Amino acid sequence: MKQYLDSGLRNGGNLLKDWLIILKWWGWLPLGAGALAGVALPPLGWPWLLWIALLPLWRLGPRGGAVWGAAAVFVSHRWLLALHPLTWLGVPAVLSLPLVLLLLGLCSLAGAALLALWCGLLQWLGPSRLSSACFAALLWGLTEVLLAKGPLFWLGLGAAALPGDRPLAGLAAFGGAGLVAAVQLLISWLLWRQAWPLLLFVVLTAHGLGAAALALNSDLGSSQKLQLEVVQPALPTREKFEWQQQQQQRQLLEQGFRQAELDGSVAVLLPEGALLEADKPEEAKTELEIGLLSGGFRREGLEDRSSLLWFPAGAATAQNWLDKHRLVPLGEWVPGGEWSGLSAVGGLQPGAASRLLVLPEPIGRLAAAICYEISDGEALARATSLGAEWLLTVANLDPYPIQLQKQFISSAQLRAIETGRWLVSVANTGPTAAVDPSGVVMEVLPSQKAGISSIKIERISKQTLYARFTEKPLLILLVISSLCCLRSNKSLRSDPL
Repeated sequence: MKQYLDSGLRNGGNLLKDWLIILKWWGWLPLGAGALAGVALPPLGWPWLLWIALLPLWRLGPRGGAVWGAAAVFVSHRWLLALHPLTWLGVPAVLSLPLVLLLLGLCSLAGAALLALWCGLLQWLGPSRLSSACFAALLWGLTEVLLAKGPLFWLGLGAAALPGDRPLAGLAAFGGAGLVAAVQLLISWLLWRQAWPLLLFVVLTAHGLGAAALALNSDLGSSQKLQLEVVQPALPTREKFEWQQQQQQRQLLEQGFRQAELDGSVAVLLPEGALLEADKPEEAKTELEIGLLSGGFRREGLEDRSSLLWFPAGAATAQNWLDKHRLVPLGEWVPGGEWSGLSAVGGLQPGAASRLLVLPEPIGRLAAAICYEISDGEALARATSLGAEWLLTVANLDPYPIQLQKQFISSAQLRAIETGRWLVSVANTGPTAAVDPSGVVMEVLPSQKAGISSIKIERISKQTLYARFTEKPLLILLVISSLCCLRSNKSLRSDPL
């Protein structure tokens, strides 16, 4: 260690490099860089800060990569701490905080394991070669897309460009979140290799193409107008099933129908879990030509499901629905057990994977995501390719803090850009907002406060490249880059030196 300090004092030009070696020696470099990556992700959404945080990964082995991944997940998912206290679920007060810390720790360990594997593979391929960098970047991006299909993924590099760099996020219209993640890793590799001309070219090209995609998304062409009334109950989750809170929501719903009539809206929207059963509340049983689209619960045989329920004007029971497919592990679903989970609505069963919901005119065909299904962009893009003309997401993010709400709206922006569709977000405590096809957020209701508002959107039929082809182009590029890696490794093995 002393030799590094002496070297730095003797050679002022190499001082930064020597201190980086010292930090790496102490193990603080991967820890600090991972934490910086967690900060750079939404709600901050500064990709240029992320590029710096990614730099050490190109030299770190599995151990350093594990530290980086654990730190990044711990910082970016710190909103999990808001689950404490768990006493309302019957957890003893003395165990509440340890359980929440254990949950956050398990998430961090999952991130550590993935980064250890990625860094190990990268070092085996040889990180200094462009073919290796391209393969590793594409593999990361496609892995994020794959993980979003399962129950354990929430946020990755694909969402890191928002809200700070919308033109870069515009690349999602071509290749989804996987492409956005891969390009940022490639930019970081070029920065690490100090390939300044190529770095400048890639950064400018990525932003230029992204800006062009946003402009194309904004050019709506022929579309149909749709006006909806959104209701944000702002009920505390720990008290939402109490009689007093349910009465408050019913009164708010009644006001929502009256306001919808005044505004000329065709339907009232309620967030995830707002209705306890698939029967229309008395306050909504009016003769008005106004439908109700609400999150709620329904029973199919002996199975309980969290669903998006559609009540046409005058109907007393739900006439159509879309069941939640991606359930929260431990919260709504416990694998292989009868325990109801860490949630007041535990013990649910998943529905079909398709996110397409076809409703009568003028609502039309929509793609819906219930709560953290918003992170699965491929599912919404597939529903869009099948004819969905707008996106709807319903959620209940209480008791989580504003940090999670901002991460949620960043994901909503990305979904709108990927599909070229208007997106409506209706949540219990927020975010309740509209996002246009270019990712611009139009705030509708302030967070944490009950309210009612109308939202005007447009139904769109044109398709983005991502909606048409999803990850197929990235898979082709991954195969090409893997072949280049194999060829490079073969050449090195045949080199007599």
